[in-house]
Amino acid sequence: MVGGGAFSLSPWVNFNRLWISVKGYPADEFDFIPGTTPFSTMCETLGMIALYLAVILGGRELMKNRKPVKLNGLFMAHNFILTMVSGALLVLFAEQLLPTLWSHGVYENICGGSGWTPPLVVLYYLNYLVKYVELLDTVFLVVKKKPLTFLHCYHHPATALLCYTQLIGHTSVSWVPITLNLFVHVVMYWYYFQSARGVRIWWKEWITRLQIAQFVLDLGFVYFASWDYFTSTYAPHLPHVGTCAGEPFAAIAGDVILSSYLVLFISFYIATYKNMGKKDKTQRATEGVKSANNTLHTLNPTQRASEGLKSANSTDGDSTHSQPERPIPLTTK
Repeated sequence: MVGGGAFSLSPWVNFNRLWISVKGYPADEFDFIPGTTPFSTMCETLGMIALYLAVILGGRELMKNRKPVKLNGLFMAHNFILTMVSGALLVLFAEQLLPTLWSHGVYENICGGSGWTPPLVVLYYLNYLVKYVELLDTVFLVVKKKPLTFLHCYHHPATALLCYTQLIGHTSVSWVPITLNLFVHVVMYWYYFQSARGVRIWWKEWITRLQIAQFVLDLGFVYFASWDYFTSTYAPHLPHVGTCAGEPFAAIAGDVILSSYLVLFISFYIATYKNMGKKDKTQRATEGVKSANNTLHTLNPTQRASEGLKSANSTDGDSTHSQPERPIPLTTK
């Protein structure tokens, strides 16, 4: 047991001291026990998801005829806290994983026991609990009367369910999507914190790109681990490296949920940035035509004739080139 003492350069040592002061035992003695540990049953998880949906749908109806509530101070605090918590968890994961990745390699960490140690289980559980705190993101949207997209309302509760299935399924590959997600959340929540402070940040689009890249990497590891598990268990004649730890339902849940994220985020990116870019170009072109027409309508007949003469002279000046284009006659409606 690690007792009190001076501040350590090891994030895990400092975290362990804090854990002992709260729980009374070392963090690496934590045991996730379904039915005993808080939020460790499927009923609790689904109950929280149902409560979330009831709050946001009911809240949207409640706010329909009311003015938006800003809550800017609370919104800043929420995003700042989640930035710090995500960063702290990411550092703790890195301290646990980097030595074993160096000594045992990637495969052992995504398929063997190195990816499911007592310290990592504590971090998996804490990350799972944080997903319930992140549900408040949508509550802020509701009270501020911002639009609720299907992606947002689906992604948040589905992530809580995903983390729960991996906890009870003991999937060693869990650390890959979790650490990538924590990194993205450090960037994302910091962006929202700065935006709430009134700071204009140009790289919002890159957050969505980063999320898409995250899911591509997630699926590369998760598909590999799932393939290795199912082939070694049910079809050993097919090529595989070895066998991966975890339960089949957890593998399927991870594959399905993460795949849906990739599809939805790509669709969101296209609809939000690519299509909007095309609309902006069309709008600018339309405004340019309108501006030209408005200018044309303001010219009197003498000015229009002068403009036509300038155009003709401009064409004559290019007569040394191949057949010049004839000036388009200026017409009015």
